Amino acid sequence: MSSSRTDVLVDVTMPQMGVSVAEGTVIAWRVDVGDRIAADETICEISTDKIDTEVPAPATGAVAEILVGVEQTVPVGTVLARIATEGTSDAVERTSDAVERTSETAEVTPAEPQTSANGRASNRGAATRSPAPPARSGRDGGERGRYSPVVQRIAAEHGIDLSLVPGTGRGGRVRKQDVLAFVHRAPEPPLHIESPYRPEPVGAGGQLSRMRRQIGEHMKRSLDTAAHCTTWIEVDMSRVEAARTALGLTALPFVGRATIAALREHPALNAWLEGERYTRHAHVNLGIAVSLGDDGLIVPVVEHAHELSVEGLGARIKDLARRARARELTPDEVQGGTFTITNPGQYGSIMATPIINQPQVAILDLEAVIKRPVVLTDADGNDSIAIRPMTILGLSWDHRALDGAIAAQFLASVKGHLEGWTGA
Repeated sequence: MSSSRTDVLVDVTMPQMGVSVAEGTVIAWRVDVGDRIAADETICEISTDKIDTEVPAPATGAVAEILVGVEQTVPVGTVLARIATEGTSDAVERTSDAVERTSETAEVTPAEPQTSANGRASNRGAATRSPAPPARSGRDGGERGRYSPVVQRIAAEHGIDLSLVPGTGRGGRVRKQDVLAFVHRAPEPPLHIESPYRPEPVGAGGQLSRMRRQIGEHMKRSLDTAAHCTTWIEVDMSRVEAARTALGLTALPFVGRATIAALREHPALNAWLEGERYTRHAHVNLGIAVSLGDDGLIVPVVEHAHELSVEGLGARIKDLARRARARELTPDEVQGGTFTITNPGQYGSIMATPIINQPQVAILDLEAVIKRPVVLTDADGNDSIAIRPMTILGLSWDHRALDGAIAAQFLASVKGHLEGWTGA
């Protein structure tokens, strides 16, 4: 019986994870061709230099095609898969029938088995134009089918029994965040000769992680793109130290508030430079660099940071940093930044030259606050030596968009707001 309905295929594309992200890598598929999937259900997992995340299905239906294999890196906007929408049931049924017919034919004339990225042989390759069969978490029942490849890999690396990990996902599914939280609170299992998990020998070489490689590529691109210059200024943090101690905060939100005030006074730094297009922003979306240890770093963004008090900014930064380290950030929380602050001083460093977070035109570096002797001059011009908590702020800026004078004026403005802190 024929149908008057038109078949509609909905594209699943590599999402834009930030204005500076040009590509992403598929690290796991949750479905096979012919599987039914609901809108917003995870269809695959991807990785970029900004974040590892799950890609939701844009529509309810059946998976018609998978076009990008696991570990394949493709540009933003590339079609990863196609879904025959639930509203076009004929297309769904034909897709499922095609897969069933392929399986039946394979019983008579076996096709050349293809090996997927997870090591399993599959004859489903004939039902898709995918360049490489995807790895997937499995929907074939059993305990293993409950876990994604990423979760299984993390658990294997740390010797974790996944049956002991409480899941917070849909239907109690164990997510990556769940197993990471379990790893952090569980003691590391003892290593012994029979263990399949062995530390890498001292001095042995190893490949960089995907995130480490992508961060490196992003930083190199920034150095190749921007005309980097760095300017430093010393700041007396006496008033900030007193205020932050009273409020129970770190110095970072105070520097954030002073930076926002300075950006209001010097909006040329609250901008993007994309090729020849220079765009100033009316609002301040403040990026805060967060270290992920050996995995690299990530820059979550405090949207509309100019609307927050120092206490509110401190709370947002703390929450974003916690969720960044727990791998709980969403794609929206790592894009759209208009200016970035990096804070290596928390580890005791005193000077650095940060690399600009493209397409922004500047980045501020907050170094350690250290007590040391400084020369003070009173109103009558008399000098004295006193102990003061001092820090160095470094500003890396793009000479294509800015000049040294505006960079110095901006730093002087940040310094003035910090040294004259009144609790605003």
